[in-house]
Amino acid sequence: MDMAEMQHELTNISKRLADFRGSLDLTEKEDRIAELEQKMTEPGFWDQPDESKKVIDESNALKNTVHGYKELAEAYDDLELTYDLVKEEQDEELQEELEKGVRTLKKQVDEFELNMLLNEPYDKNNAILELHPGAGGTESQDWAEMLLRMYKRWAENKGFTVETLDYLAGDEAGLKSVTLHIKGYNAYGYLKAEKGVHRLVRISPFDSSGRRHTSFASCEVMPEMDDDVEVKINNEDLRIDTYRSSGAGGQHVNTTDSAVRITHLPTNIIVTCQNERSQLKNREAAMKMLRGKLYQRELEEHQKELDEIRGEQKEIGWGSQIRSYVFHPYNMVKDHRTNREIGNTSAVMDGGIDPFINDYLRSSMDI
Repeated sequence: MDMAEMQHELTNISKRLADFRGSLDLTEKEDRIAELEQKMTEPGFWDQPDESKKVIDESNALKNTVHGYKELAEAYDDLELTYDLVKEEQDEELQEELEKGVRTLKKQVDEFELNMLLNEPYDKNNAILELHPGAGGTESQDWAEMLLRMYKRWAENKGFTVETLDYLAGDEAGLKSVTLHIKGYNAYGYLKAEKGVHRLVRISPFDSSGRRHTSFASCEVMPEMDDDVEVKINNEDLRIDTYRSSGAGGQHVNTTDSAVRITHLPTNIIVTCQNERSQLKNREAAMKMLRGKLYQRELEEHQKELDEIRGEQKEIGWGSQIRSYVFHPYNMVKDHRTNREIGNTSAVMDGGIDPFINDYLRSSMDI
C-alpha cells in the first residue's frame, strides 16, 4: 500500500467515524450505563439471575459501543499523526507500521459497524439453535454432531454460554437432534446467518471401502422470546406431553417425567425440553422456544409475501444448502450466498465461522 492508498483509506475511515458519531447519542448511552450500574447496586439485584444477566449484558453492550467508538477515534488520530510524520521523514519502518495500523483500524471499523447494524427486533436476544441430520443415517447424524461442536466452539470464542436443552443421540454415532440455548448479547443477530442446510463432502469413516459421501444437516435458529413479547398462543391449540429425560444429565434423568414436549396443533410445530430438573421449568423453557419458532414463522411468511411481490423465486429444501464443507478431494468451505471461501477447514470446524457470518449479514444489510 503506497502513501496515496493509505491517505485514501484514512479519508474513508474518517468519513465512516463521522457517520458513526452522527448516529450515536453518546450522552444518552452514557446516561443509560449509569442507570444500569445503579440498578446493579440495589438490594436483591442478584436474586433473579436471568434478569440481572440481562442488565449486565445491556450495560456491557453499551459500554462496548461507547468505549469502542472512542478507541477507534483515538486510533485514527494516532494514525493521522503517524501519516504526517511519514510524509515528512520518509521513514520506511514507520511507513510499514502505518500500513499495518491502517489495515488493523479498517478491520476494527468494519466490526464496529456490523455491531451497530444488528438493530433488528430481537437481534440482541439469546438464540435457540436446533440441528437436525438429513437422510443418510449414521453419516448425517455424525455430521450434525460435528456441527454441534463447531457452534459450541464459536460460542465459547464469543464469550457466550451454551446450554443443551434437548439432545437425542444417534443410533451408532452422532445425534438425531439437538437444541441449544446460546446466551449472549447479539447471539441471535449473529446466528440468524446460520439458518439453512449445511452440506459435507468427505471420505466416510464409517465406510470400509473408503468411498466419498455427501451428508446434509439443517440448522434452525430463533430468538429467545421474553415473557412480555406478544406472540398469540391459545391454550386450546397446545398438546403438552411429559416423559422421562434421557441421555446424560443428572440424578433426575430417567427417574421422573420431567421432560416436556409441546405440540402447536395449528402449525404442527413441536418443541421439547428435558434439561431442567423440574417439569415446570422445562415447560417454561419449551414455551419460550415455541414463541421463538412462531415468531420466526411469521418472519418467513412475511418474507415469502415480499418475494412473491418482487417475483423472486427461492428454492427451499435439501438441494438449497447455504454452505458446503469439502474435506475431499480438497479442503474448502464455501458459503453459496456470498461466495466466501476458506481453505482451512480445521479452523472453520473449530468455530472460525465469523467471516461467513459477517459477509452474510453485510450482504443482507446492503453495506
